[in-house]
Amino acid sequence: MEREPLLASQVFQDEEIQFIPSERRNTGLTRSTSAPAKPIMGDFRNIDQTLAVKSKYESNSIVRRALLLLIIYLLVGVAIYIFDKENFSGIETHPVVDAIYFSIVTLCTVGYGDVAPLSPATKVFTCIFVLMGFGFINISLRGLVNYALDYHENLFVANSRVNLGGRGNSSNGFLRNCIFDIKDGRLRTRVKVGLALGVVILCIGMGATVLHFVEKFDVLDSIYLSVMSVTTVGSYGGKAFNTIQGRLFASLWLLVSTLSVARVFLYLAEIRVDKRHRRMEKWILHRQMTVDDLVAADINNNGFISKAEFAIYKLKEMGLIKQKDILLVCNQFDKIDRNNSGKITISDLLQ
Repeated sequence: MEREPLLASQVFQDEEIQFIPSERRNTGLTRSTSAPAKPIMGDFRNIDQTLAVKSKYESNSIVRRALLLLIIYLLVGVAIYIFDKENFSGIETHPVVDAIYFSIVTLCTVGYGDVAPLSPATKVFTCIFVLMGFGFINISLRGLVNYALDYHENLFVANSRVNLGGRGNSSNGFLRNCIFDIKDGRLRTRVKVGLALGVVILCIGMGATVLHFVEKFDVLDSIYLSVMSVTTVGSYGGKAFNTIQGRLFASLWLLVSTLSVARVFLYLAEIRVDKRHRRMEKWILHRQMTVDDLVAADINNNGFISKAEFAIYKLKEMGLIKQKDILLVCNQFDKIDRNNSGKITISDLLQ
């Protein structure tokens, strides 16, 4: 018989597994010889718990790493600025506040120019400082922002799926159905676009408000500098935050707004690409299969294709997997299938 790798429907076709409830163990019934032992079944039941613990550990690692790198970065910037502040130009408010403000402006790649290095040593330090911030800390913080957004989206979708699993005929259920695509497990595209634009407007509005009432800029200049800041373009006219209250606000606002707005524009680009991919996937899944498709999908060259081969071929057409990925999986299958039977059984795993 010819082998058919990756045919999941045949894995346990000849191996029947019987589970004996605990209250029936003394009735003379015995466990099937092909059934896994109790410790192995316990391992199967612990898979979800293990994955949950691993996910929690990875999320905590992302948060700790991002905060640790940010603290180290700010400490280095504050130490250098205070130690050699006479070689930095700009309006002075408070040494620590100015140092943090300079570090955040550098990290976010805004570059107002109101605080700038003067000596060769401080210029060399600033070059290294920019590369460190842009190359490591900024990427880590972007990963933290992406994780937070994805985590909350998945949490909202999961809660909505649970709530809609009940009656699902209330006005709240209808509203959640308009916001979430429960079937695909994601926010609807129109909601994502609305939230993205809302984040941009909120960040610009907060900055413009502080610039107008604290820094005493007029309305147009406040909006102008706020837009230039959140998009990390910087100020062409040299205007920036000059008060201690404004710099304290900017230290937090720039860190949050620049990362959020960058994620928003990337998010909008991803939505457009995702929409195009969905149209292509829909066309691939609904188009009529030809003889050429059958020949290409026939992994075993036996003149017909199974459900697994059909699924693999469609995934390849949609660009979700590549030929080298399939070969890697097939090689792993061959290593487990010691008897070359074309199936993976419990006895193969126990060996």
